Amino acid sequence: MTTGDEDDGADRVDWSCQACGACCATSAEWPRFSLESDEVLALIPAAFVDDPNGRMRCEGDRCSALLGEVGKATACAVYTVRPEVCRTCQPGDPECRMARARHGL
Repeated sequence: MTTGDEDDGADRVDWSCQACGACCATSAEWPRFSLESDEVLALIPAAFVDDPNGRMRCEGDRCSALLGEVGKATACAVYTVRPEVCRTCQPGDPECRMARARHGL
């Protein structure tokens, strides 16, 4: 039984995406398009799309739409039209934790 006073460390982590950005700088293979229709993909500016590979354009392991410095302050240049895979990644979920660990966050 827990009393609610236990500290598992979760409350000490800033899960703010805008103070992190690690998930957007983890792999040149991600984010891949999967569920998006052609109409939805057309909303993403072409400069950020890697058409031949069906994903966002990356510079190394970093999505080209990621602005700012990972672990400091970040933003997404295409946030309102970002791919579905980006929308499903949630602060603190296993993918988030894996990306943060890769960046030492």
